[in-house]
Amino acid sequence: MNKPKVNPFIAIGFAIVSVSTASIFIRLGQGDGIPSLAIAAYRMALAALFIAPFALWKTRAEIRTIARKDWILIVLSGFLLACHFASWITSLEYTSVASSVVLVTTAPLWVALFSPLLLKESITKGILIGLIVALLGSVIVGMSEACSFSPSLSCTVNQGLFTGRVFIGNIFALAGAFFSAGYLMVGRKVREHHSLLAYVFLVYSIAALFLLFLVGVSRTSMGISNPIDLIWLIALALIPQVIGHSTFNWALKFLSAAYVSIALLGEPVGTVILAFIILKEKPTVFELVGGVLILCGIYLASCVEQRTEVLAT
Repeated sequence: MNKPKVNPFIAIGFAIVSVSTASIFIRLGQGDGIPSLAIAAYRMALAALFIAPFALWKTRAEIRTIARKDWILIVLSGFLLACHFASWITSLEYTSVASSVVLVTTAPLWVALFSPLLLKESITKGILIGLIVALLGSVIVGMSEACSFSPSLSCTVNQGLFTGRVFIGNIFALAGAFFSAGYLMVGRKVREHHSLLAYVFLVYSIAALFLLFLVGVSRTSMGISNPIDLIWLIALALIPQVIGHSTFNWALKFLSAAYVSIALLGEPVGTVILAFIILKEKPTVFELVGGVLILCGIYLASCVEQRTEVLAT
């Protein structure tokens, strides 16, 4: 494997910052009543349109020579990505942001469980420790809405956790984690043989088609009443998708799927920081403590992955 011109770990940090803007743009769009499914469809369709001129110009020959087995994996990747966004964004309508974040960020756990079987990538002890620390941080972030210090620690259990709308939202968020894990593992497999530009163009386009199909079947409105919403949707497609997700897909060629999935746990940390800067939402003690643990988990996993990369070379 050729050594990348850009350090993959620096690229991963840049990608985390980019994807952290997604929740901000989604919340701004949902605030004006744009349906969640429509937001997901706009995100993928616009991302595919932005990439299309470059992909068709530079990778036409490559796309024409893609083998049938790789086409099957690319279609599967697009389908999984569409299902991830449809289920995760929909979960935000039913359950709290914190609950959604905790459940959807269990994706690394499923990657760690299935990577040895599907990708033949063993999970080292260091990666596993980093995963556990980062997941613990995600759980603590999720406690921010249910627990508080006033003046001592007190937590309230949501009676609707396993019933009603909250339960539906939690199921959607957990499904989003499964789909995300599958998307990352398929991407790791396909990126071994194909360029980033060709892969993301095809996957984003297929995901957009699946989402637009769901919009049509469910008769979801894609109307935009406020012109400013178009700006949020364009930003959602460009920053977290074209820049953020594409960078993660680039890194999949050089780093294990387990590590990349752990790095994705940095998204809620970045979101908390951006929410403080942009939306003036002050982070809670739980968000701060959980955020530190997530970053520690990513750091531990990074140390192991860097050591593995050095040994491989």
